[in-house]
Amino acid sequence: MNNRKAIIWLSLGHFMNDSYTGFINPIMPFIAAKLGITMAMATLVLSVSNIFSSLLQPIFGFFADNMLKRLFIFWGLILSSAFIPLTPLAPNVLLLILYIILGSLGSSFYHPQSTGFVNKFAGSGDSGARLMGMFISMGSLGYALGPLIAAFVTQCFDMNKMPVTSIFGLTLAFSMFLFIPKLSDIYPKPEYKKFKESFVTILSNKTMNLLMILSMMKVLITTSCCTLLPFLWKNEMHYPPIYIGTALFLFVLAGGIGSLTSRSIEVKWGTKNLLYFSMIITLPMIVIFHLTYKSYPAISLITFIIIGYTTMLAQPVTMVLGQRILPQFKSIVAGFMNGFAWGVIAISLSLIGLCAEKFGITNVLMFLSVFPAITSYIIKYIPDEITD
Repeated sequence: MNNRKAIIWLSLGHFMNDSYTGFINPIMPFIAAKLGITMAMATLVLSVSNIFSSLLQPIFGFFADNMLKRLFIFWGLILSSAFIPLTPLAPNVLLLILYIILGSLGSSFYHPQSTGFVNKFAGSGDSGARLMGMFISMGSLGYALGPLIAAFVTQCFDMNKMPVTSIFGLTLAFSMFLFIPKLSDIYPKPEYKKFKESFVTILSNKTMNLLMILSMMKVLITTSCCTLLPFLWKNEMHYPPIYIGTALFLFVLAGGIGSLTSRSIEVKWGTKNLLYFSMIITLPMIVIFHLTYKSYPAISLITFIIIGYTTMLAQPVTMVLGQRILPQFKSIVAGFMNGFAWGVIAISLSLIGLCAEKFGITNVLMFLSVFPAITSYIIKYIPDEITD
């Protein structure tokens, strides 16, 4: 069944949810300065954010696959919009972490169920792939605008005014409750899937593991860039909040365009060629950024934007392939591809922050970009029958 109106509402929710998630990175250097914490401690806080917004997604995806209620969609958006804007008001690190945990849980709630719903509403075939690309790109657009909004509020008003923005997400959450149809009115109750058997089936699937590794490599680059470079721009280059927010906006916007155009390029190049390109091109791009960010900042910014576009080209492809392999676990697969990969990388984020303090931010980014290039070798082992 193709229900475009429902997909539009889900995409708007994805846009709004991810825009709140995008608030944190550009203003974290300023929150860190306010609380008197180091970059390593700040990256640890961001690591907590990514763990709770991502690592738990497969678990919520399991519950979403076993019910037709829309519970996680609404509460996910409510938590994100209510608590993430409170982070600039935190008087200490413990309360900051609490706000981030509660707000980040909203993403863990929203993503697996909404992605599973989009898959149901979109149907199969080329139309389904394009609608999934639209849904993902709307999330990327929201994640892109989030830094710009947070930076604008911080520079033009005061970051303590951020809670006012909660009204937009809360309003949309209640609107979605009215306009997204109940699946129980459309589909029969799904066959109950056992927790252990479901996860064993997914994690024992060789192709699924390959796709998750590719997703992790993509996340390694995007998360490290979005976390570390705001500190480079504030502490070393002394750029204002609006520059940092604009740079992150352009980076993630380019990623959203990459997601949106992914299907068209996949048709022209072939699935595996697109994956190879997306994984390998990051290394030379980050080297160029390292060589130009001091002397030629405009070139470095353009390079940064290109990294966003090329890295995110692979996201809709890996998502659709994963759900094609295990169609009975649409929401759980979405949780693994869209969340678990982020969570695994988030665990290493504090270590990455420590290394960046010791060895330099761009040196660490160049080292990290080697990993996607090396792991691109595994693309040859993805079966041709699911890529053709």
